[in-house]
Amino acid sequence: MRRDTFLKSLAALAATGALPMSAWAGTNVKMMIPANPGGGWDTTGRALGKALIESKKADTVTFDNKGGAAGALGLAQFVNGSKADPNALMVMGAVMVGGIITGKPPVDLHQATPLARLTSEYNVFVLPANSPFKTMADVVAQLKKDPGSVKWGGGSRGSTEHIAAAMIAREVGVDPAKINYVAFRGGGEATAAILGGNVTVGGSGFSEFAEYIKAGKMKPIAVTSGTRLEGSSVPTLKEQGINVEIGNWRGVYGAPGISAEQRKALIDMVLAALKTPSWNEAMKKNDWTPAVLSGDAFTKFVDDEFASLRATMVKSGMV
Repeated sequence: MRRDTFLKSLAALAATGALPMSAWAGTNVKMMIPANPGGGWDTTGRALGKALIESKKADTVTFDNKGGAAGALGLAQFVNGSKADPNALMVMGAVMVGGIITGKPPVDLHQATPLARLTSEYNVFVLPANSPFKTMADVVAQLKKDPGSVKWGGGSRGSTEHIAAAMIAREVGVDPAKINYVAFRGGGEATAAILGGNVTVGGSGFSEFAEYIKAGKMKPIAVTSGTRLEGSSVPTLKEQGINVEIGNWRGVYGAPGISAEQRKALIDMVLAALKTPSWNEAMKKNDWTPAVLSGDAFTKFVDDEFASLRATMVKSGMV
């Protein structure tokens, strides 16, 4: 068979969905990151892009940052602009689920195609270096005295740090509806606010604050894990008598309307990337915990997560 005839045959098969995307020599992946640069989704997406190229599952990866509304703005752009695109990916996670529950955006996560959960990470609460407070107990004392005077800074409304702040308030006897939570569109903005002393206490994934903690520019006062993180001296909330534990997972979705074969090819491509040295390096550098779950198991997990987070947020007075 002549080469041009062979290529036309391949194109025809691909157009009908009969040919898995992995049959092509390479792909040009378009990665939607529904947050501004500098945060956990941005770090995750760019690390995954690098790993896709290293694994030779992608020829190129381009990134599109679209922050706002706990990822809902990026989700809307992805759902409306990437229909049936077998090369489109979107980073997402617990923050987007929480944001959808509180914000009720017109777009629905179920319109996109679940591929895989990648990592999990616990949050850390920090104080600006020049804060008059020294511990979480100091923050709680002020919270009880005047809830509105404590400005909690973190990701979008409905993020895990927002939920954690509401849970902390509830656990110490403060009405969660009275907390003063300042939402930022990305990790970079939240970091700048904390470093500038514009919020009382900040929350985010440990990896996002690690360099500032190490440099003494932020003082860590609590983590949201059940036990202390490996190699860390930061106490848990539970150790401090506050019965709160919550994790922040991150995953990746494909475009709406792709075929089952294309979905499988994308899942295989992502799983192959997770085996590369560059991905393992990113895992260690960012203190991410492996939490790989793919296909239908991931779909069920997200559905369960919607139900679980909604219950927690209702109990905490957030919705």
